[in-house]
Amino acid sequence: MGYVKGLRCRECGRGYPKESLYVCEYCFGPLEVDYDYEGIKEKLNKEVIEYRAKNLWRYRELLPLDGEPTVGLESGFTPLIRAVNLEKALGVKELYIKDDSVNHPTLSFKDRVVAVALSKAKEFGFDTVACASTGNLANSVAAQAAIANLKRYIFIPADLELGKIVGTLIFNPILVAVEGNYDQVNRLCSEIAKRHKWAFVNINIRPYYAEGSKTFGYEIAEQLGWKAPRNIIVPCAGGSLITKIWKGLKELQNLELIDRIDTKIYAAQATGCAPIVTGIKENSDIIRPVKPNTIARSLAIGNPADGIYAFRTVKESGGWAEDVSDDEIVEAMKLLAATQGIFTETAGGVTLGVTKKLIEQGRIPKDESILICITGNGLKTQEAVTEKIGKPIKINPNIASFEENIGRERRM
Repeated sequence: MGYVKGLRCRECGRGYPKESLYVCEYCFGPLEVDYDYEGIKEKLNKEVIEYRAKNLWRYRELLPLDGEPTVGLESGFTPLIRAVNLEKALGVKELYIKDDSVNHPTLSFKDRVVAVALSKAKEFGFDTVACASTGNLANSVAAQAAIANLKRYIFIPADLELGKIVGTLIFNPILVAVEGNYDQVNRLCSEIAKRHKWAFVNINIRPYYAEGSKTFGYEIAEQLGWKAPRNIIVPCAGGSLITKIWKGLKELQNLELIDRIDTKIYAAQATGCAPIVTGIKENSDIIRPVKPNTIARSLAIGNPADGIYAFRTVKESGGWAEDVSDDEIVEAMKLLAATQGIFTETAGGVTLGVTKKLIEQGRIPKDESILICITGNGLKTQEAVTEKIGKPIKINPNIASFEENIGRERRM
């Protein structure tokens, strides 16, 4: 039995039934899942959670299913790492990395939201799923729909990184490359969703899909011994992840699973696509669309659907926002790899780059706990660093060549 009462408009509060809806018909505000928290509180406690399998479904009462999950049974509960070497490099006391670059099955946090979306789509009786994607979502929908025996249509910008295209095609979906940016792809998909009875995970199934991101926040708290860090830095594309991490922490507090939250949330974007950061810096809840121009393509959403809610999250928590250039993104990717052995995609470079900048600005105190959200794997965006790293030293297969090219340098 699930604990979902229905859907509710995030703006006017009007209630709706549990259906594949996503927009309020009265005020056109977005819909979100409405839970029976009193019922959840009677069922859920730390001991129940800790006894369960180490996947995202250990928090199933707080996720929008009526029955048992059918997708993503190996997804979630990714490593939370004390980043000792990076602490020294940044000159801070306590630094953690929540590493979804090793999430199952496609190496990004999108495996969380897709697990929830496809499980719900199957409950609704859909046999075909689809999405508009900047890459990671495409990989995950293609892979997890294959596992779930669902038909799948994936829509991407035509100039997407090769690694993400290959990482989608290998799962044999119908992959449609649209000549345009993500915002144009998404508008096209909204029109298609009106004509075809498909479960578009980030359109008509979006209220359920978005709830999967809360598990990122649940795991942070649980893996830190049921407490929240003082500072969390989150990469922003459409703005959903940052809002759901905050929502997840507040839910744990309301259920008395963690104590009072004393956490500031920070938004991280690339300078070439920073509509949320700009709004926060200007203290304006009008998030003005921009045309993306950055190597961080997984964050290149110029008109973020949840931009206003990301703005409110940062303001409510007392956090801030910052952006970094493409060069700073690459340098941060290299720093993370060289210190902690984590090869992150460009979005992770954005997050670490922004963290470094906020520490230097004094906005994040060096003596407080800091957590960086790493959301995807660097193998997907190798083009970003190919010309910015060293090259192998070529030698002949004999000791003389080794000594001439390497041994001599080591003795100097």
